[in-house]
Amino acid sequence: MNDENPTSSTSSAADRWSIDDAPDLTGRRAIVTGANSGLGLQESIALARRGVRVTLACRDEARGLAALDRVRDESGSRFVDLRLLDLADLSSVRSFAEGWDEPLDLLIANAGVMAVPFGRTADGFERQLGTNHLGHFALAGLLLPALRRSTAARVVTVSSLAHRMGRIDFDDLQGVQRYDRWRAYGQSKLANLLWAREFDRRVRASSDPILVAAAHPGGSATNLTQGLAGSNTRVASIVDRVSKAVFQSDVAGSLPILYAATMPDVLGGEYFGPDGFGEARGGPARAARSSRAYDDRVALRLWEVSEALTEVVYPDLPPATVFEPDRTGSTGADPGRMSPDGTGRL
Repeated sequence: MNDENPTSSTSSAADRWSIDDAPDLTGRRAIVTGANSGLGLQESIALARRGVRVTLACRDEARGLAALDRVRDESGSRFVDLRLLDLADLSSVRSFAEGWDEPLDLLIANAGVMAVPFGRTADGFERQLGTNHLGHFALAGLLLPALRRSTAARVVTVSSLAHRMGRIDFDDLQGVQRYDRWRAYGQSKLANLLWAREFDRRVRASSDPILVAAAHPGGSATNLTQGLAGSNTRVASIVDRVSKAVFQSDVAGSLPILYAATMPDVLGGEYFGPDGFGEARGGPARAARSSRAYDDRVALRLWEVSEALTEVVYPDLPPATVFEPDRTGSTGADPGRMSPDGTGRL
């Protein structure tokens, strides 16, 4: 673990950042994956309220249509549409990207599954790695030309506190030899951070006008936590009550992600989360990550493996050749971008 935590203070409710503090976003074009519920739904509502033209990228059409009605009703915006996307099926990812024919200002890689039993995607990948990482890796690569058509595009990937339990096991990436659902989830969330890190290094080295950042919601009561009980309705009811009592709401959990997606002080490669104890609750702040999330060599290898598995190569985006030093002078760690006062406080 990296013991240096940028979130050194906690904001009060009175001074906590909200989407109303974001700059004018009228006319910007955004895609939010997993927008039918939870964090993705709240992100979509907030962005639409700020004038963003939002595409809800959802796997299930019926749930997507219900979310579309809700986003339009709660935001008051009619510039919201639904497009079907199944991140666990690369043919769906390719179809979605092929149907996108305009500049893209913002991609929020939000969709995911959490701690599910072993399963495979349509392409044979372990389900959590395939959905949470490989699907988004392929989507962003296929949408890269659209991102380049924006004058100031952003990609925000949603990770988790669970990335701290993760390690990238290249010898058993798909969990064939040994599968533990939490270990696999942690690996997929670590992969999100390593992908964002390598993506950021590449776009900066090539001077692309794209900012890549990451965020996590802390402990948030969403459909992911509710889904841990499976089909047992009694357990599901208990999980729902406990998660609502312990975790913050999906509205609060969406704020670090929205900050990373909208604010002008965000720098490429930064990571955001709640500013409370253990980054579980609170307003948006610059977040800490595990030492494994700073490993540029692992990030590069994961990128190359992801290209091979998905058969998606990011056009004209070669690897950066120099590994960045960390605060101690070794390679493969965060460059230490901080807020002006030297803390993680925003």
